[in-house]
Amino acid sequence: MSAPVRLDEATLFELLTVASLFLVAIFGTLIAYQAYRGYRRNDAPSMLYLAGGLLLLTLCPFLVNVVITTVTDLEQIVTAFLENVSRLFGLLAIMYSLYGQH
Repeated sequence: MSAPVRLDEATLFELLTVASLFLVAIFGTLIAYQAYRGYRRNDAPSMLYLAGGLLLLTLCPFLVNVVITTVTDLEQIVTAFLENVSRLFGLLAIMYSLYGQH
């Protein structure tokens, strides 16, 4: 396993990659929060599934990446797999919010 990249040693591309991942997580969380507010306001279960799906699609892969690479020494393929599983469940939740029986 490769050593973690220190911020003072990171290339511009590495910094931009981390910044873009962070921004995706932040904006996804903000949009999910608005969907949750819609659920609370209108008591619409589809909005709750949308909010959960957005979190699984945007925030959870970021957190999985940060936690796994910081706390464990699992291989990168395991991290990628867990990120993709989160994204898959996020897309399924969003699909259910759009087409499911409510």
